[in-house]
Amino acid sequence: MRKRDHFVGLWLDDKEYAHLSSQCTVTGLSASAFVRQLIGGVQLRPRPPGEYAKLLRELSGIGNNINQLAYWANATKSVHEAELLEAGELARRAWRLVKETL
Repeated sequence: MRKRDHFVGLWLDDKEYAHLSSQCTVTGLSASAFVRQLIGGVQLRPRPPGEYAKLLRELSGIGNNINQLAYWANATKSVHEAELLEAGELARRAWRLVKETL
């Protein structure tokens, strides 16, 4: 059963259709989803590159490792606080750079 009750047909010339098709490819949306998003006022952005999810997993792992090092360092008092702060800042900068690419 359909969730939407109203159909809207749309005629496009070749240039308009090519533009719609390219926007759908860039965003990763179907034409109907793309138009619904635009109608809803959503600011559409390009789909993230395929490597983006892998990069986020790697950054998450790095953050987890930093947390483990911080815990170990606090327990044994064998790592300087400045080194831990620098590692944490590097991880935060990496996260910001990834987020800014979208």
